[in-house]
Amino acid sequence: MEFTSDIERGCGIDVHKDTVVATIAGKGLKKQTKEFSTYTGSLTCLRDWLTDNGVTHAAIESTGVYWKPVFNIIGNDVKLILVNARHIKHVPGRKTDIKDSEWICQLLLSGLLRASFIPPKDIRELRDMTRYQLKLQQQITAEKNRIIRELEDANIKLSSVLNDVFGSTGSKVINAIIEGENDPEELVQFYHKRMKVSRNEFKEALKGRLTEHHRFMLRQMKKRILSIEEQMEEIDCEIDKRVAPYENVIELLTGIPGVKRKGAIGIISEIGIDMSVFENEHHLASWAGLSPGNNESAGKKKSARTTSGDKYLKALIVELAWAGSRTKNTFFRAKYDSLIRRRGKKRALIAVGHKILCAAYHILSEKVPYKEVGAEYLEKRKQKNRIEKLKRELKEFGYKAIPEDLYAA
Repeated sequence: MEFTSDIERGCGIDVHKDTVVATIAGKGLKKQTKEFSTYTGSLTCLRDWLTDNGVTHAAIESTGVYWKPVFNIIGNDVKLILVNARHIKHVPGRKTDIKDSEWICQLLLSGLLRASFIPPKDIRELRDMTRYQLKLQQQITAEKNRIIRELEDANIKLSSVLNDVFGSTGSKVINAIIEGENDPEELVQFYHKRMKVSRNEFKEALKGRLTEHHRFMLRQMKKRILSIEEQMEEIDCEIDKRVAPYENVIELLTGIPGVKRKGAIGIISEIGIDMSVFENEHHLASWAGLSPGNNESAGKKKSARTTSGDKYLKALIVELAWAGSRTKNTFFRAKYDSLIRRRGKKRALIAVGHKILCAAYHILSEKVPYKEVGAEYLEKRKQKNRIEKLKRELKEFGYKAIPEDLYAA
């Protein structure tokens, strides 16, 4: 993700759903603009046109998924640079597709474009599966919420007496209802002593007005959940095959408190394993949207919101931060506890997530296991900083601090 430079012949591509407008220019090359369709045959003609004119680099605006077909066709023959749309906005009042492609080409030849991160093909495919799996999990959650609403409509108050409606007890009750059981005296047999309510209260919650319509709807929702779960199992098997070459890296990442196998696979699917594409861990955190924005005026730094970034990675890291903040005697737990009082839960989680992502960066770049510094690390660092501050203040007044053991000697 470096600024481009030393490009003699380049191309600016303005891509849309059905058309692509390309402008070529450069040393010894007359500026030309052509329009192509987004069909494979037309994109192949675009690739041949670029190679015949000796174009080595092309810049394309990141617009949804429409850049991907262009990348797949010409990416192997021409160095394609994917650019954030916010970085190449044209002068207002001169907006046409031809002007856009010319402007992108001019910025490319001037070395003013920063390339976006495009992971290797195997990582992109892994990313597609993990993101789709997340969508399927969200669909399961939506179906479970519909089941709860349907039970409420039938006056069955399972959500009021069970911590987890879809735990062991809740699932047995729901299955029995779907199969036709309607008598609370029969349903109460699923009660066990570890529940938060009494047996009589559990029985009262099961008294409702179930109809065939309710059973039909519950049956359809249950089928939908089972179907999605089977689909997710297939995806899990395929993911396990794809991550086989990265098992050693996954094992290293799971050494981070709060990060399990699924979380490690999610990190790899979003950022890959080659950290040379990021300047440092802070650059990676900024790219992920886990760093504060810049808001400085008159020499004063003001509070700023976190930057925009990879929303899937950011959501994953915050989820891992929740898990990390609940571990015992770890640096992440101490960091969370120190920040939550004065900054609040959300900011504390972002800070812990930032630390987790930085740790993942060093593990992936150096291939070393995570080293736990302990819960006392923050307190020791605060004491050290305070001692150094007191020493500086004494020095300003002409005094010198001497450790107690040396003073006694």
